[in-house]
Amino acid sequence: MPNVMYDALAAPHAASTKTFLTDDAGGTTSFADFTALAAQMAHALTAAGLRPGGRVAVIAPKRVETLALYVGTLQAGGVYLPLNTAYTAPELEYFLTDATPDIVITESARAKDLQPACDTVGAQLLTLESDGSGTLCASATGQATTFETVERSGKDLAALLYTSGTTGRSKGAMLTHGNMLSNAQALTDLWQITAQDRLIHALPIFHTHGLFVAMNTSLLAGAQVRLMERFDADAILRDLPGSTLLMGVPTFYTRLLDTPGFTKEACANMRLFISGSAPLLADTHESFEARTGHRILERYGMTETNMNTSNPYDGERRAGTVGFPLPGTEVRITCPSEGTPLGKGETGMIEVRGPNVFKGYWNMPEKTAEELRADGWFISGDLGRFDEDGYLEISGRQKDLIISGGYNIYPKEIEDVLNGIPGVLESAVIGLPDPDFGEKVVAVVVPEAGQDVDQALLRQEAARQLARFKHPRSYHIEDGLPRNTMGKVQKNVLRSQMA
Repeated sequence: MPNVMYDALAAPHAASTKTFLTDDAGGTTSFADFTALAAQMAHALTAAGLRPGGRVAVIAPKRVETLALYVGTLQAGGVYLPLNTAYTAPELEYFLTDATPDIVITESARAKDLQPACDTVGAQLLTLESDGSGTLCASATGQATTFETVERSGKDLAALLYTSGTTGRSKGAMLTHGNMLSNAQALTDLWQITAQDRLIHALPIFHTHGLFVAMNTSLLAGAQVRLMERFDADAILRDLPGSTLLMGVPTFYTRLLDTPGFTKEACANMRLFISGSAPLLADTHESFEARTGHRILERYGMTETNMNTSNPYDGERRAGTVGFPLPGTEVRITCPSEGTPLGKGETGMIEVRGPNVFKGYWNMPEKTAEELRADGWFISGDLGRFDEDGYLEISGRQKDLIISGGYNIYPKEIEDVLNGIPGVLESAVIGLPDPDFGEKVVAVVVPEAGQDVDQALLRQEAARQLARFKHPRSYHIEDGLPRNTMGKVQKNVLRSQMA
């Protein structure tokens, strides 16, 4: 029976003996073996009570078995729900009771804490350990290596991903088979990913970037994947000569630049370095190109839409921008208060429409109606503008916009000035309550290693380059900025700390 995602990603490789995955221990898995393992996972899931459309919540280690579980869930007609392995039991309880999964898969060390929530929603709990053992794999072992694929159309749900939830309750974004496949196809074509590529995969697999962008494109193209449990600069350095692609967050690239031996010669076989999930500093762009001869390709996406824009594969990859809308995807800038379209150069709300845009928020029809217009435009919550050449620049989240004395102040404009000052590694600008102006501008600055940052110089450069109402009222020198697992600066945490 037709199953949109499975038919595109896995079925074409069922008889291929080509190596698909290599792991940290040197183990290899062919495409055929991976497809067989996915079928065994599908049998194990149905035996545990998975129904078509049922959710499979996964809080598990990054392993070949976990990826096969993802594909097996799709083949069995289930909805894959990956959850951050760093979440605590109380945090996970919210996701489980909200999503009401048929099955929950986690390590045995966490099973006792999660069992009450599983009992509440009637979910079967299975285990998957860091060494590949556990009740899930025990159930899969001995199962048939083929599975009668459950029919799923492009409109059926394939995944449920919860947003980071920095304000209010975390929202479950419903992504369909059509959403995910259209995005994988657009990225594979745009980035020219083929069966000749080998991807270094050091991202987590509970997030859009590591699971859907990296794995879906690799499967679609038949590319090989070097699966790393976590980011390790030295391990990546060893694998560069035999690889062609790296997808990462900005931290990957700054750490590689600090790694001895990371040279143009080491990157000679590499075809493309891709960055996302957090803004990449212009200095990192320039330093990386000077060191390696490669210009990092930066793109823009979010949980609700997968990827929306990308700098070009062929053409100028412009620092400080996230490029152009993907083929088939529309992006516009609108007035945040009225929703009317704005012209080039004007900063406003980024809205997205296309086959990649999610179906809505799980159990939140009112929130869906607020953020997803009737004509298909998704109100992203991100602010940005198109430059004169059509490149999209991200100004920040709307909730991070500072309104001081009636003026709208975009933190990124100030951060760009501060980040260009010698000795500054990075900065974050936030607004804090002020009795006279409503909000005041506060800058948190992180110096480069071994450098001292003179606050007088910070003030001098702000005064030289920025209108007075944009000047930070105070500067705080810190060793680092709070970030989530994908490298995004958590300004809500900063605001709490500085308050």
